[in-house]
Amino acid sequence: MDEQGRNDRIRVLFCCMGNICRSPTAEGVFRALVEREGLAEYFEIDSAGTHAYHVGKPPDERAARAAERRGIDLSGIRARRVCIEDFESFDYILAMDRENLEELQAACPEEYRGRLRLFLSFVRNPVAREVPDPYYGGTGGFERVLSLVEEGSRALLEALRRRHGLPAGDTTRGMQARFGP
Repeated sequence: MDEQGRNDRIRVLFCCMGNICRSPTAEGVFRALVEREGLAEYFEIDSAGTHAYHVGKPPDERAARAAERRGIDLSGIRARRVCIEDFESFDYILAMDRENLEELQAACPEEYRGRLRLFLSFVRNPVAREVPDPYYGGTGGFERVLSLVEEGSRALLEALRRRHGLPAGDTTRGMQARFGP
């Protein structure tokens, strides 16, 4: 923190509806990526839901198992709801889909709306524009979410490297070695 009490880290908040499937997956994947790249000191990473359905609960077991199969640990994450302070304190507030982006836009004070964005908007040629909610589906949906989140996380980190002058590296190398192409 500086002398005014501000945090100089780049603060990223991933958001979905209940904060038990998509956004904790994105938090875990992005955290693992920045740690593997040696950039953890530059970031503060969190996730939250636009609704309070699951506050205090761990990620959905299916999300946690899918992440674990790819070497990502979600066990320390607990669901919380987005609060008004998040809009001021996070630099990037990334929604998994348009519905949750609209929820965030409705709650966000005007001066912070520029911080809101769809997570996959960082991907140049995305196979999808939104990360679909896997909650009511089978394990295949959680695997698809992980693949989209891995792609989004690589693109996000590269964009933040350029924007904030962070040290360069090969984000695809570490991710592919660990998770496959």
